[in-house]
Amino acid sequence: MTSKSHAASYGGFGDFKKRVALIGSGWYGKIDLLRLIQVAPVEVVGLCDVDSKMLAGAADIVGTRQANGRKPPTFKNYQELLDREKPDLVLIDTPDHWHALPAMAAIESGADLYLQKPVSVDIAEGQAILDAARKKGRVVQVGTQRRSTPHLRDAKKQVVDAGLLGEIGHAEVCCYYHMRSRKTPENALAPVPDYLDWDLWTGPAPMRPFNTVVHPRGWRGFEEYGNGIVGDMCIHMLDAVRWMLGLGEVKRVSSSGGIYVDKKSIANIPDTQTATFTFDGLEVVWNHRTWGDAPDPEYPWAFFLYGDKGTLKADVHKWEFIPRGKGRKLAGEVVFELEKYPEDQTEDGIEKHVAPAVREHMRDLLLRTADRGRPIADIEEGYRSTSACILANMSQKLGRSLEWDAAARTVKNDDEANKHLARPYREGYKHPSLG
Repeated sequence: MTSKSHAASYGGFGDFKKRVALIGSGWYGKIDLLRLIQVAPVEVVGLCDVDSKMLAGAADIVGTRQANGRKPPTFKNYQELLDREKPDLVLIDTPDHWHALPAMAAIESGADLYLQKPVSVDIAEGQAILDAARKKGRVVQVGTQRRSTPHLRDAKKQVVDAGLLGEIGHAEVCCYYHMRSRKTPENALAPVPDYLDWDLWTGPAPMRPFNTVVHPRGWRGFEEYGNGIVGDMCIHMLDAVRWMLGLGEVKRVSSSGGIYVDKKSIANIPDTQTATFTFDGLEVVWNHRTWGDAPDPEYPWAFFLYGDKGTLKADVHKWEFIPRGKGRKLAGEVVFELEKYPEDQTEDGIEKHVAPAVREHMRDLLLRTADRGRPIADIEEGYRSTSACILANMSQKLGRSLEWDAAARTVKNDDEANKHLARPYREGYKHPSLG
């Protein structure tokens, strides 16, 4: 889309001429930023990444897509970007271990924030981000965009809010995508590319030798940088269930699993995991396997709500309501907007079925930056869903259930578990919970 053809897409967002920066210019960083450009005449004033090749490519793309037609300046250091350009809105699309520090810096600089999920790599980081956002009065939208997915919003209205499920007694969330690399250390270790600052990429995480799986996009296979399949995929569907049903804080989490099949892989996250999230009056059960087939091939990454009057199946492509007895079946599917946004058809790496949800998420964020209200995926909701998923991984490692005291921000009667609420940072970096 050329800069001249943007006008038709902006609708009521013509006054949202914000100065925007992106920290983390990889796959989803570009997806998020380019969707924002589609819905408002923002000015991208800076891109930041420690991969100079990735950074240059993102700058070229943004230069052809933003309304002013200019290629934005690029930075390797996010603090330099914040100090020099003073953006109004910052998008953070880094690996999970690099969420907290730039988020805190952006909030401190006075910017509002779009923060990819999970909000943090440990629970204490998420608490620090939430507290800083509230103290500074900043608007923070979390990238749990199932809340803004048009067909899922329809499902919520037509099925859940309409009471068609009856009494809801159980929910399931799952992912059976083969997302965990099968590369072995022997064929994955390699010299650091000359365009990548590996030391800075590692940041506060433990220093490990570079490998060709971790960058780009494979870092979720390593517990040093993220929270595995649970932190990547469970959080989306668990958050969707929480939103659909109005669930608050998790009360108890129990999880088991491990590396049962892909034992030779360089990846160190579980290839098999089950978790039970206990909320007031409802248990939500998660399953993932990065091998084998999905029990329901139509819904390999999905959530299921079970009521005494029927069942709702839903994912990023479609939903269906199956009543008990002779009731009427209902269904819906993803809303594509390819005619309105033709660039979606050719954009490299885009998830066409998710683009409408990201646009809606960005529109909601912009409205909330105007009225200073809470966005649909406010930082507190993102923190709650993130914390539940991190607790699941903690439970799996510790081998026992964890009872969460949300008010005290601690695991009840478990000193060992509480020691894991904040991960140690590498020398030279200071954990935000330490003030």
